[in-house]
Amino acid sequence: MYLSRFSVQGFRNLHKLEVNFDSNVNIFIGKNAQGKTNLLEAIYFLALTRSHRTSNDSELINFTKEYANLSGEVHKSQIEIDLRVLITNKGKKVWINRLQQPKLSKYVGQLNAVLFSPEDLELVKGAPALRRRFMDQEFGQINAEYLYFSSKYRQVLNQKNNYLKKLSRGKVRDTLFLDVLSDQLAGIAAEIIVRRYKFLNYLSHAAQDAYEHISLASEKLTIEYKPSVSEISSQDATEEIYHKVLDNFKKMKPAELKRGTTLSGPHRDDIIFKLDGKNAHLYASQGQQRSIALSVKLAEIQLVHNVTNEYPLLLLDDVMSELDHGRQSALLNYIHGKTQTFITTTDLEGISWEIIKKPKIYHVQNGEVSLEKEN
Repeated sequence: MYLSRFSVQGFRNLHKLEVNFDSNVNIFIGKNAQGKTNLLEAIYFLALTRSHRTSNDSELINFTKEYANLSGEVHKSQIEIDLRVLITNKGKKVWINRLQQPKLSKYVGQLNAVLFSPEDLELVKGAPALRRRFMDQEFGQINAEYLYFSSKYRQVLNQKNNYLKKLSRGKVRDTLFLDVLSDQLAGIAAEIIVRRYKFLNYLSHAAQDAYEHISLASEKLTIEYKPSVSEISSQDATEEIYHKVLDNFKKMKPAELKRGTTLSGPHRDDIIFKLDGKNAHLYASQGQQRSIALSVKLAEIQLVHNVTNEYPLLLLDDVMSELDHGRQSALLNYIHGKTQTFITTTDLEGISWEIIKKPKIYHVQNGEVSLEKEN
């Protein structure tokens, strides 16, 4: 899978540009705040219809424009697909081969992308919200059902939390509707949890292989899913998980009424990374934590390939300077010949040129992109 042509209008500081990409390696060089990250964010948005930097889509529209328009030509499995996303202050619309799609779930998955940014180095030691966002973004792009249930869960969760606030403030008194919302939320939660177990199980095995490749160390990396409802296990069927989540909602009901918010469920889950059984958040060195984060990203690539039979785009946003030469070489060797790769950097000195062969190099300045002439 690769993106051959990409057009952008009114996306952050990218006023209007059209770029033809190499199917292997593309490097964007420029000073900070020139638009390199915006360009990768735009590619990521074309794939997932969401940003890794903000949940407010209107922030992506240039302040001088009324909309942002993204389009691209994707090549995969001997076919070509034209994709388009239109972002307005009222929402977003998507097209596949010039046919507007009624649901985002029909669109997401046409183009897969894995993004690795400096923030992802916080995946191990950062807040649980970062790891939950990681699960939702990455699993959602490879499984339409996960994407649907994740979106539905947020919708019903907002309904329940709004009703809890009204109850806690005495604006309403009937708790019957709260029970209905809890029942509905538990059913959706069960669908999410069973899929998280499934995908994280594969991710753990792939990340273990990647960690051995990157670190040349003897430690064994494992990834454990930690649902907020502690009684749940990977052996439980969806129906069992539903009942356990619902029972937990009932136990937590007095506390939820007092706090005015839902205190358990997938929005409170976490992932634990372990090296030889020890929590990497607590015991791993900074170098080990970076190797884990990198291993997880490489495992994502294998997960996407396992599910879709296509390798995703790999977007490396200013991370090469964050990695030492050994990890850089391990990363580039691992992906060599597999993925179309996009790299942003402020200079070319830290790039492992012995691995990257004849990349396309672009210069980015004030939201404009120009291709460096080949010698």
